[in-house]
Amino acid sequence: MKKLNELQDIIIDGISQLSYPARPAELYQPISYILSIGGKRLRPALVLMACDMFGGDVNAAVKPALAIEVFHNFTLMHDDIMDNAPLRRGKVTVHEKWNSNIAILSGDVMMVEANKLIMQVDDRILRTVMTIFNETAQGVCEGQQFDMNFEQDNQVSIDGYLGMIRLKTAVLLGGALKIGALIGGADAANAENLYQFGVNLGIAFQLQDDILDVYGDPEKFGKQVGGDIISNKKTFLLIKATELAKEQESTDLAQWVATKDFNTTEKVKAVAMQAVVVPEAEYAAMGAKLTYVGKEKVNNVDAHKIDVAIGTVKMTEFYDAATGLKLRQAITAETPMGAQTITTDYADYKDINGVKFAHKLTQDLGMMQLALTSTKIEANTNLSDALFEIK
Repeated sequence: MKKLNELQDIIIDGISQLSYPARPAELYQPISYILSIGGKRLRPALVLMACDMFGGDVNAAVKPALAIEVFHNFTLMHDDIMDNAPLRRGKVTVHEKWNSNIAILSGDVMMVEANKLIMQVDDRILRTVMTIFNETAQGVCEGQQFDMNFEQDNQVSIDGYLGMIRLKTAVLLGGALKIGALIGGADAANAENLYQFGVNLGIAFQLQDDILDVYGDPEKFGKQVGGDIISNKKTFLLIKATELAKEQESTDLAQWVATKDFNTTEKVKAVAMQAVVVPEAEYAAMGAKLTYVGKEKVNNVDAHKIDVAIGTVKMTEFYDAATGLKLRQAITAETPMGAQTITTDYADYKDINGVKFAHKLTQDLGMMQLALTSTKIEANTNLSDALFEIK
């Protein structure tokens, strides 16, 4: 099988070959612009990956994969208008660079172009692929509407939120995998299994995005820090912070969510302070069930093994028996293909102002592996608030 970066390169090359009429320039230039400003190209790469997985010809899946990418960017163009977002992937958004009317119309044409691309599949599966694509597109729009509805709803539950991101974000990853699998020759059952895996992957992806919205580096994240908070988006962090907040904290959060006139920097700081990650010692307060399993070796180190269950989420955590530092966390979710596990190893702990931080993280996602090394970590105690002002 081809590696992810190889598949992404194929997509990048395919995007470079897309061409649009020169006139009217205001209609087509924004399309070329948003497709040129980067992105992970993960969704179209998943189409190719699924096709390759079943022994199909990756070249036959390129046009449908580009359809997924064009459609995805169409949704981003319109989302940015609705969110009044100034940045996308670190660049000025289309409605800011041109105007909202142009962004709306260019986005509409992108949907047409996506349909033209998706139709370039084998006639034998055309009807099935078009059905998947249209149902996916409709689901994404439904998810966006729920997301906007939630901005005015202060009673959004975790389950409601997960249902929303399943539609808005996750079904597109699932649809990409399912379409790619069918192009590659998969039967209906295997294609559906990949779809369900993609949906779970998409939910995890959005939860990570929620965290990056608050704590991410804007230069790497490519979006305005705290953009979801400013827009009153009901993210997992905000919902969980509201759920766990004590009386005064709950009142403060409600005021920040309800107020229409606010300093954006202060609002982001206030909500982010409540949306901190709950440490392991407080799992019990979240209704979690903790079970001590015993000792096991993790990378040749004696470790205490603890099983954690929070609703349907199952985690296994390992702590160094000598130091108490976390060595590994494994999160498992059930899918039609069986249990899928994401494992993160923590290493190279160093003391930062009396607190131990892991400087090396490795993550096994099953389909890919990630490695993160921190060369320098500093506490924020001496940073001026002026550095965090949004201009």
